[in-house]
Amino acid sequence: MNPETTAAREPAAKIPAATRELHSDALVCDLVLPWTDYGSRELREQTLPRLMASGVDFVSLTLASDAEFQAEVFKKIARERRFVLGQPDRFLLIETADDILAAKRDGKLAVSFNLQGTNALAGNLDMVETLYKLGVRQTLMAYNKKNFVGDGCHERTDCGLSLFGVELVQEMNRVGMIVDCSHTGYRTSMEVMEVSSEPVIFSHSNPRSLWEHDRNIRDDQAKACAKTGGLVGVVGVGIFMGDDDASTGTLLRQIDFYAELIGTEHIALGLDYVYDVDDMRRYMAGVKSPAGGNYKNMTNFFQPEQLPELTEAMISSGYSERAVRDVLGENFLRVARQVWRKAA
Repeated sequence: MNPETTAAREPAAKIPAATRELHSDALVCDLVLPWTDYGSRELREQTLPRLMASGVDFVSLTLASDAEFQAEVFKKIARERRFVLGQPDRFLLIETADDILAAKRDGKLAVSFNLQGTNALAGNLDMVETLYKLGVRQTLMAYNKKNFVGDGCHERTDCGLSLFGVELVQEMNRVGMIVDCSHTGYRTSMEVMEVSSEPVIFSHSNPRSLWEHDRNIRDDQAKACAKTGGLVGVVGVGIFMGDDDASTGTLLRQIDFYAELIGTEHIALGLDYVYDVDDMRRYMAGVKSPAGGNYKNMTNFFQPEQLPELTEAMISSGYSERAVRDVLGENFLRVARQVWRKAA
């Protein structure tokens, strides 16, 4: 195994001081960090400090997927609320978008929760507002497989958005929860974006035009997302970037592609960093992909310590400071300010 997958990676030594200053000053948001019950407790405890040391100011913690149902999900939310709220000197469980800026000002990590799938609702729209008030600020529609809303990206069918799904998108819009189409089937995602009155995101989805994988999205999906005013988060999982290639240059290539396709104002970071690869590979061994998408070689992940390298790579490639700041976090802050409501 690549040793970088389970331990902190040494940051690059030759990043110019001006770039380090820019990276430190910029708002850095990571839209997805797997935080479900997996892996080494020791590695898990190192992860959030590593993010903070690498300049991350906000992270959305994935607490569950469609594999977990309502009772399990609420137990996990309760546990992680206690974890975050019990360390007020380090973390801030956000309510509003401006809480992200407040946390950065105070040297804390701003935290929210996300669910990868909608099975936790158990078909009950009333649960959306409850989950929102507990800290869930984004939820993707379907995790790889079919659910009440529609198809996942690994289904053998490509059905569209269900009637329940239409009502769910509308309720999420009303409450202020961000609608997320990563892992969701093509037709379902396109119909979600037609229905939503608020910006939609693909929190962690790379371009399929660059690398053929079921988890990556087509160009028209990215364009439809941008049309809603939303974002596509580039993901640092090696098998979604290339032949298990999680290098900084390859992640920059995803950004370059989307910059040409939808503009830098619609790009974000959704790194999907896995802190214990061995354990995650055991879990992913059961994922079936009927068309394309090999999980067997999943070993390399973009490391938190590569983030300053990414900032330098963007600057060196000719991106303006404004564009760099937008991709690192300002774009997500804009969408959060538009969509989120203050919990009553």
